[in-house]
Parts: sequence; C-alpha cells; structure tokens
Amino acid sequence: MRAAAFDTPGGPDVLRLMELPDPVPADGEVLVRVRAAGVQPYDCAVRAGWLPAGVPPTLPRIPGNEFAGVLEVGAPGLPAGTEVLGFGQLGAYAELLAVPADQVVAKPAGMPWEVAGGFSAGAQTAHIALAGLAPAPGETLLVHGAAGAVGTVAVQLARAAGATVIATARPENHAYLRDLGAIPVAYGDGLADRVRAAAPDGVDAALDGAGGAALDVSLELVPDRSRILTLVDHGRAEELGVRVTPPLRSAARLAALVALHERGGLRIHVRRGYPLAAAADAHREVEAGHGRGKVVLRV
Repeated sequence: MRAAAFDTPGGPDVLRLMELPDPVPADGEVLVRVRAAGVQPYDCAVRAGWLPAGVPPTLPRIPGNEFAGVLEVGAPGLPAGTEVLGFGQLGAYAELLAVPADQVVAKPAGMPWEVAGGFSAGAQTAHIALAGLAPAPGETLLVHGAAGAVGTVAVQLARAAGATVIATARPENHAYLRDLGAIPVAYGDGLADRVRAAAPDGVDAALDGAGGAALDVSLELVPDRSRILTLVDHGRAEELGVRVTPPLRSAARLAALVALHERGGLRIHVRRGYPLAAAADAHREVEAGHGRGKVVLRV
C-alpha cells in the first residue's frame, strides 16, 4: 500500500510517500480502504516525535487518527463493502488501515468523503469538552480558536444547548462564526475587555483552543476554574486547576454526532483537501494556525 509516513521525526518535510506492507487485521478488527483522512495538530505532534501512550516506537510511522473509507474486511453488523468513518491512534494516512471494529460507524450516503474523513476528531473532542463544561440555557460560553475544527462544532453544540457563545478568532473568520450563531471578537491586546463588552453579564465557562494569552483571559473572566477546559495548554492545566479532555471517544458518541449531522444539526467546513502525496503541505497549513474548519487528505 501507499502511505504518507516518516523514518525520522522532524518538520513537515520528513513526510514522504512510501510503499509499505498491507496491514493484516487481527481478531476484532476491520480493514478499511481509506478514502479520506483528517489532518490535525495531534498528527503534527506525532510527526515531530511525540508518541501516544501504548504505541510501539517502530518506524516508519504513519500519522493520522481519523478517517473514512470502505471496509475490505468487515465485522458483525458491518459487512465488507460498508462505507464507514472512524478513529484510531495512528495509521490513517494510508490506503489501508486495520482498526478495532468498535472504532468505526457506518457513513451516511449523503456525507461527502472529505467531510467524513475529517469528522471524528473535531466532533468528538468538542462533544466531550462540552459534556464537561455543561453550558446551560442562558449561560455564556467563551470559545478560543472558534473557527477551527473543534471550535466550529463546539459553537454549534453550545448554541443548540441554549448558551450564548463568545467566539475569539481573526477578523476574516468573524462572518463565518456569526453564521454559526456566535458573537465574534478579535484576538490581541485588550481581548478581555472586548469579551466583557460582548458579555456584560459575565462568562460562565470557557473552551480554550488557542492556549497562552487566550487561556490567561479565560482565567481572568471565568470565576470557576473547573469550568475552563484547554485543548492545547496541557502542561499548565494541572497547576491552574483547569480541565483537559478525557479519552472518551467511542463509536456510540461518533454515531450520535453523525446522526446529528445527517439531520442538519451540525455543519462541517472543509477548507482544503490535499492529495496523499502532499501530506507535508497539509501539515504546514495546519501548523500555521488560525485556519477555518478542517484540512483533509484525499487518499
């Protein structure tokens, strides 16, 4: 099979197209012929040398932990030929991927491949985060990095729960966020004052997708630190007493979010699709930050 992989960790240029052995599914696994794979900061960290817990340190290493494709080897209730989307730890930047059967769900026929390939990580992360923050009707949620993949879903889920959403982003993403139902404010000096002006009754909870100064603003504005969750500043979370997302991804959660998308209750924006051979370019775009929606590889 072809895969975008690396022999030595480093910058985006270490990713190259390789011919690697086809994976053989173990008991309880399915074999997916991948059609699309999402690209996210997690993958960039893997490429740079970070290794998720429990993953053997073998090389070459294939990034990618969300995907969509067609089952070549199925499982009970998911026969060969079923179109699916799912999640894992590594390996999705490849033509073939073996994953546990309980990490895939059926893809609706009307869901485009690029949307499906980049769906699981952002949708599940946002859903898990908001389950912890529990924004209630009439409350105000502050979302930093709101135009990204996780932020896009978090804004929609919080609005559906009846919360007001203050969304920080670059000015060029403000119209997009208004269309999702949020009140956008610009990054930069004076951010706390701009948020106060947009939320005169205060901020009840915050989802931090930017880190650094954005997290500092959350600490300043949210009285209860247990209602602040950071997606990126994990090194500071424990000392500050703020939340991180627990590892609670599941097929049941994913299926519920797919059903919500199918009913029109969740919009996903794919800003760019790259061919597998251009995985390095996709990583450069993701690492540049501040982009709208999702970057996806077409396999």
